[in-house]
Order: sequence, then structure tokens, then C-alpha cells
Amino acid sequence: MTSDKAKKLWGGRFTAPTDEFVEQFTESVSYDKRLAHYDIAGSIAHVKMLAKTKIISKKECDEIIAGLKQIEEEIASNQFKWSTALEDVHMNIESVLVEHIGEVGKKLHTARSRNDQIATDIRLYLRDEIDDVVLKINEVMTALITLADEHYDTIMPGLTHMQSAQPITFGHHLLAWVEMLLRDRSRLADCRVRVNVSPLGSAALAGTTFSIDRNYVAKILGFDEVTQNSLDAVSDRDFIVEFLASASLIMMHLSRFSEEIVLWMSQANQFINLDDAWCTGSSIMPQKKNPDIPELVRGKTGRVYGNLLALLTIMKAQPLAYNRDNQEDKAGLFDAVDTVKMCLTVYAGLIPTITVRHESMLEAAEEGYTTATDLADYLVVQGLAFRDAHAVVGKVVQYAIKNNKLLSALSLSELQQYSELIKDDVFAVLKLEGSVSTRNHVGGTAPAQVKTQIARLKKQI
Repeated sequence: MTSDKAKKLWGGRFTAPTDEFVEQFTESVSYDKRLAHYDIAGSIAHVKMLAKTKIISKKECDEIIAGLKQIEEEIASNQFKWSTALEDVHMNIESVLVEHIGEVGKKLHTARSRNDQIATDIRLYLRDEIDDVVLKINEVMTALITLADEHYDTIMPGLTHMQSAQPITFGHHLLAWVEMLLRDRSRLADCRVRVNVSPLGSAALAGTTFSIDRNYVAKILGFDEVTQNSLDAVSDRDFIVEFLASASLIMMHLSRFSEEIVLWMSQANQFINLDDAWCTGSSIMPQKKNPDIPELVRGKTGRVYGNLLALLTIMKAQPLAYNRDNQEDKAGLFDAVDTVKMCLTVYAGLIPTITVRHESMLEAAEEGYTTATDLADYLVVQGLAFRDAHAVVGKVVQYAIKNNKLLSALSLSELQQYSELIKDDVFAVLKLEGSVSTRNHVGGTAPAQVKTQIARLKKQI
């Protein structure tokens, strides 16, 4: 059998073998073999088109397809031997195809290039991965909605600047994360439209002299349409950048959620607890129960950001058309896909284990004077301008702090020191339950609204 060096499919031009270090430096098969299934699918569609357009015979087409299917079985059963000397997934498969079926295997590459081939493989791969990421987003949203339904009327402090601001329901808070994930899902659906375009037939950069049928290939592979400019088709990586940007936003949202999980679980707050199965301990402090899983998600966010920035940098100075720089597009893409899917899987499993400590949440909401805005709104309804009401309530809060009292614990006479507009009906708005219930409008935190939003979101998912 001939050596890999002698079998290089582009070797006719060269008089010396490739330096061994150069082979190692330039190989991509160590990671792009992940695309083997898609590479074979694209090759089968391509060879069917070659037979349809009479570029090769039906017999040759059948032989090539049989050989490709045999290779796919060998790959699936780990019997296929990958060679870094053959550089990439395409040349490995094609070389073994020729070994299996003989000279006819060399006809597979008629009317195409590795340039349009890899662009096709990545699009087929990313299309499937987008669909998988969307399913995982749905799982996380379902977990959040289920927890929100259990706590649609559980009161907690809503924060701004990490300070108690106004009382909200825990269910309302959880649904905020669902809204973020809905946008993430929408962005991925939009990205998928631009992913699902076939570049196959663009060849190296200028198209091909053969009378091919690009639409036929696109239909076999499930693409919506074909690219319209061969130069752009082989060099475009916008669709990967777009996915990485969408993935970065998903990770940003998961990272923010992770930060809240860590804060809620802290001994300073004690709002929630996580099942022991989703926490780890300390090697030196036996009492510790650490929220390491959310912390890791928070940390992995930087990886996805880095992959986005790396590809933007790879692309920023490339002239048309394809350049070898683009070999570096796949490692970051694969890493981002794996990271996002793993982190979504984490939260689909972790969220159902959350135990809510109602009393801690309620106590924190009470101590933060979170109904102060309700008192100001009450005075406005009584006829006071909001700015004046704001000043009055500021003095009331100052008095409550000085006397170590909750707003709801102040007597009517104490409140009337600051405004005669305050009547005995004020206590309805000073209570946390009254505060959240009055925000009964679209987007509000009232338990009735949370229930309405849960019903809406269940339909959307």
C-alpha cells in the first residue's frame, strides 16, 4: 500500500513530501472529523447530482454511494483509521473511498472543491446543532415556568443596585429569565434561516465548467436555497459569527442567572437551597456546600465570548476568496456548541432541585422598606405631586430607620406627622401582599399576572 505522503490528493504539483512538522501544523482532521457524517451526506447528494446530469454514470454513482456508506459504518464502529498526513476529514474519506472501490472513487470530487465542501459540511452541522440547542432552551424554560407556577405568589425583594427596591413575586422574577431565553430562541431561529443555504457547486471560488444542478443538491440536503455568488459562498463565515453571537447572549443570560443563584444561596440571603447532588464541598472546610455548578457556568461564559472574538479576528483581514485562516473557524465553533449545550443541560437539571425559603425572602422584603414607593403612589392618588410625595416618604423612611420599625408597623399617627393626606386605608398598600397585588397589569408582578403569563408562555413553548 502506498504511504499517506504519496497519496495526497493534491500532490501532483509537488516534487518533495510535506515536512512532518508542517503536516502536524496544518492538519485539522483531529477535530474536523466530527463533520464526517455531514461530509458523507454532502458527498452522496453531490454524486447523485453528477449522475442526474450525466457527468458520471448511474453505475459509478451507485458504487461511490456504496463505498461512502461503508465508510460511514466504519466511522460509527470506530474502525476507520484517521490520518493527520491526509490533513482533513474530506481527504481522509476520499482517500479511503478510493482504496475501497478503486479508480471510480476519484470521480467523487468532480465539479467541487474542498472550499465549497467544507462550507456545506459546517452549515449542515450547525443547522442540526441549532435545532438541538433550541430543544435544550425549551427544557430550561419549562423548568423555570414550572418553578414559577409553584411560586407565583411567593414574595421576595426586587433589587436595583443590589439594594432592596420594591416587593415582587418570585414567580415574576423567574419569568424574566424565560423572556430572555425566548429572545435567545428567536435569534437562533433567525440565524438558522441564513445557515440553511447551500454553497455546494461554488467549487473553489468561481463555480464550475460542468453543467451541474445546484438546486437538486440543495433539495436533497434540505437547504432552503442556494448561494448566489461563488466567491462569497466559499469564504463566508458570517453565519458562524452570527451563531457565536447568539451563543454568547445565551451564555450571558445563563451567567447572570448563575450569579443570582449564588447570591440567593449565600448565607447572607438564604433565599434558596440546591439539592446536594448539584453542589460540591471543600477539601479543607467540612461544613461547606458550594454552588460550584452555577459558578462554572458563569466561568464558561468567557470561553464562548472568546470563540466569538477569535472568529471575528480571523475574518477581519481576509481578502476574497477562501484562505487557510478559515481552518481555525471550526475548533471555536465546536467548543461553543458543546459549552452552550452543556450549560443548558445543567440548568434543565438544576432548576427543579431548587428549594425556596419563603420566610427568608419575605423577611428581606420587609426589612428593605420596599413598599416606600407604594406610599408615595398613595399620596399622589390623594392629590400630592409625585416629587412632593417622594420627599414626604423619604422622611417617613428616615423616621422608620431611626426607630427600627417596618413601614407597615408605623401607627397612623406616626405617618400623619409627615402628611395629613394619609388615612387609615394606607395600611393596605404598606403590606407586601397589597403592594404586589396592585401591580396587576401586563408585565406586572401581581400573582394574577404571573398566572396569566405562565399560561401564555406554556403555549409558546
